[in-house]
Amino acid sequence: MSDEVTGVEKAGLLGKTLLNLNLITLEKLEIALKEQDVLKGRLGDILVSLGFITEDNMLRALSSQLNLKYLRFSEFPKTIPSEAYPTVKFMKQYKFVPIGMDNGMMKIATADPLNEYVLDALKIFSTKPPEIFLSSEKDIMEAIEQYFGSNVQMTNIMEGMREEEAETDGLELQEDVHHLRDMAFEAPIVKLVNMLITRAVEGRTSDIHIEPFENNVKVRYRIDGALTEVESLPKRIQPAVISRVKIMSRLNIAERRLPQDGRIKLRVSGRDIDLRVSSIPTIYGESIVMRILDRGSTLIVLDHLGFPAGTREKYENLITTPYGMLLVTGPTGSGKTTTLYASLNKINSDDKKIITVEDPIEYQIDGINQIQVKPQIGLTFASGLRHIVRQDPDVIMVGEIRDVETAEIAIHSALTGHLVFSTLHTNDAPGAVTRLLDMGIEGFLVSSSLIGVLAQRLVRVICPSCKEAFTPAQEIIDKAELDLSNVPTYHGAGCDECRNTGYRGRTGIFEFMVVDGEIRRLILDKVSADIIRQKAVNKGMQVLRDNGWEKVTEGITTIEEVLRVSQEGI
Repeated sequence: MSDEVTGVEKAGLLGKTLLNLNLITLEKLEIALKEQDVLKGRLGDILVSLGFITEDNMLRALSSQLNLKYLRFSEFPKTIPSEAYPTVKFMKQYKFVPIGMDNGMMKIATADPLNEYVLDALKIFSTKPPEIFLSSEKDIMEAIEQYFGSNVQMTNIMEGMREEEAETDGLELQEDVHHLRDMAFEAPIVKLVNMLITRAVEGRTSDIHIEPFENNVKVRYRIDGALTEVESLPKRIQPAVISRVKIMSRLNIAERRLPQDGRIKLRVSGRDIDLRVSSIPTIYGESIVMRILDRGSTLIVLDHLGFPAGTREKYENLITTPYGMLLVTGPTGSGKTTTLYASLNKINSDDKKIITVEDPIEYQIDGINQIQVKPQIGLTFASGLRHIVRQDPDVIMVGEIRDVETAEIAIHSALTGHLVFSTLHTNDAPGAVTRLLDMGIEGFLVSSSLIGVLAQRLVRVICPSCKEAFTPAQEIIDKAELDLSNVPTYHGAGCDECRNTGYRGRTGIFEFMVVDGEIRRLILDKVSADIIRQKAVNKGMQVLRDNGWEKVTEGITTIEEVLRVSQEGI
């Protein structure tokens, strides 16, 4: 009996309240108290983490103990009045959100009602002490996004622009350079462009497309390889928006007849972001595409790319060989550069000197010498590669083989004792051989230097939040020529997490051809890619589409995705 009294006394007000409400047993409470002695955390959080009580019940007990009303997100007001509020960063850090004002008194929902620092800080925003409501951290974060998120800010900016548009309706838009520059520096345009970039970075976007049409300007984001329209801007602000982007990327705003390329460096949400900017003239004005390169993103390792176990083992064995050329092939946006970076990161060590020539440098890796191509001053892939070999490297990575000169130097480097990585635009692994031969490289040079070719594509991954069993239409099954009679398949039904696309994230499908003695003889004979392919398949190479079907049967992706990224016959 004395032990029970001791346990209750140690529990504090929250523990006693939970016991009185029969929400927890004394035995579980004492386990949590022991954990609290070790972890030094809050009792309520520890009880939830141990699974002894739901967060909802814990908050209800806390509201009873502190005599505070408990609110769920569904009970929050849909909007709040426009007032001076703390920064979003401050709200997220201290887990609270304003939910209204009443005669100079701010109402706040908080997950930490005993934090005196926050209550003191809020005195500058209202004439009276705040009225406090209790809520979960998850609901508070949802409310912050609803009231202060990028979508809300974008809506406010656009509404302000529409009011300005109505006031100036019928006026001729002057497009002289000085007027465009003035417009590009106006606050609404600056905010609009910054918001478009911020939303893209926060939404896992790889490319921002600003496309002019006859009556409007469409803004589309490429997310997980698919384009999604996110905004339609008024036609009259098109010159100002385009000029703002061009000024940020140091392009000539007076030149609207020729394509231009530039770069923007920004810090967004605490991350260093580079944007490659491309501008081309179209019938309705200049079209802008911004490729987002996240310098702060974590370098992906080979284990996370989606390699089948057998293929990864063969590939890892090959990237540790002392010399030879290894090519990664596929169309633009198929993840070739990411695979090369992961490969370099795998073999990066103090006893190896690794040098790269890239355009652009997408990841910065400690211990590797990386060179940015600058064609305007004569630093091309070929010239950079020619000088690299004098730097005594062990491993060389060339961003892309674009011409015969680069190919010849890369092959020569591989033949003189260097391990060379590069990319090539071909549809499959055997096609890389014929591409090199078609460029004019001698067959004996290709067969002597090439040690392997990895072809790859990226397929979207089914969203885990809305994944459900699903049988595709019979015409899709027939097109794929699959027998799915005893194989469950899945798709994403669509939810907020995946923007109702049914997909979230991407993974690779691969085709890896090891160039052994038999393949070398076929290369010397200059046979077709089909014959090389058949020989490689007979020796165990898994083709792209078969690897895709494996990921379908594993519930990772869908048949439609595999058909979308792989061509017939693969």
